[in-house]
Formats: sequence, structure tokens, C-alpha cells
Amino acid sequence: MRILLLGVLLCCESSHVAAQAPTTLNSTLVHAQAKASSPVVTTALPGPQTAKINPAKEAAIRKLFEVQGTKNVFDRAAAGMVENARPQISAALPAGGYREKLVELFLARFKEKLDPTQMVNVAVPVYDKYFTTIEIEGLIQFYSTPLGKKAISVLPQVLTESQAAGMKLGERWGQEAMTEVLEEHPDLKKALEAASATTPNR
Repeated sequence: MRILLLGVLLCCESSHVAAQAPTTLNSTLVHAQAKASSPVVTTALPGPQTAKINPAKEAAIRKLFEVQGTKNVFDRAAAGMVENARPQISAALPAGGYREKLVELFLARFKEKLDPTQMVNVAVPVYDKYFTTIEIEGLIQFYSTPLGKKAISVLPQVLTESQAAGMKLGERWGQEAMTEVLEEHPDLKKALEAASATTPNR
């Protein structure tokens, strides 16, 4: 269903990048530094895993993506993904005059790699796994109706707003939990304050 692909893209666009930023980005940087200092080895990317899919079913899945406007969804999500990555990448890099240039070059290269065709190719076997041909055809019929077309037009915003509301709720719960724990454990509160006072800002 459209929700599957939209969910992947929109999660990458915002919460996934933010939630995993110091761990994922730092590990990515370490991996990139290691590769940069090692001999260059070209590794071929795996091709789309659609060889065993019935050709008629694959055609129906790709028709569904076309009806859903998947490429437009990807393009919007990719643009947001790049902009949301900017502050996260910058924060993950040590301070220095090099940082701004490196971030800009990285984002430009990252944007070049965002290929909607590859995204569709890797999504095809997922849809093949979870939907029958009849179900795919039913989805095509639904998304061709006025209600289906409305779902296509508003679902990205629905998901974005729901996700934003969920993130705010999560932040509130986190703040409440931390406040309560520190109030219940004054020793930890003092230790945190002492550590904060001696830790230099980045």
C-alpha cells in the first residue's frame, strides 16, 4: 500500500535522521573516514530483486506506483531528507573551518544518489511479498477513484503532521520523565548539574 512507501520516505525525511543522529551519523563518519584511508574497492550494488516475480504482477505493481504518483512523493521526501540532514551532519562533525564546505559537498553528493527508480525497484518485491495480484489490481482501482485520489493528495501531509505531533508528544513525555527522575533522586540531579558545569559546549 502507498502507506508503506510513504512511511519509509517520510521517516527518513525527519524523525529517523533526528532520532539516530549522533549514533548513526557518527558511525557513518567513522566508516567514511576508514574507507577514505583504505584502497578503493568498487562494490557493485545488488540489482532489483524482481527476477522471480510474475511479469504480469510486476507490471501491475509498477502501474500502482504510477497511479499513486510515487515519484513525486519520493522527490518531495528527498528534498526534505537533504535539508533535515544538514544540521544533523553539521552537529556530528567536529568544529572547524572545513565543516561548512564538507557539509555542502556531502549534501550535494547525497542528493545525486537519491534515485527514485532504485527506490521503486526495491519496493516492487516488497509489494509482491505482501499483496496478491488481485489485491494490487484492487488498489489500482481504489486510487483511481475520487476518494483514492484525495488520499494520494492529502496522505503525505497527514503523515507529516501526525509524525510532528507524535514527536512533540514524545518530547513532552521525555521531559516529564527526566524531571520526575531528577526530583526523586537529588543526588543524580546534583551530579548532572556538576557534569554540565564542567562540560565545554561544542
